[in-house]
Amino acid sequence: MVDRDELKGKATEIKGKVTQDESEELKGKAQQELGKIKDKVKEAADDVAEKVNDFVDDLKDKDKKE
Repeated sequence: MVDRDELKGKATEIKGKVTQDESEELKGKAQQELGKIKDKVKEAADDVAEKVNDFVDDLKDKDKKE
């Protein structure tokens, strides 16, 4: 999924290219990378949450059997 920062960054990068403003272009690229990093962090957090939930469910299942 494309992050909002990635979209804003792409727009800023294009604006920098059109206006030949190198700093604006670099700012846009940096913002895109920030969006990608946020995406990766969210995916990792979701994976951890899923594993924790599975672990807790396993514990609950063991308690029911005993």
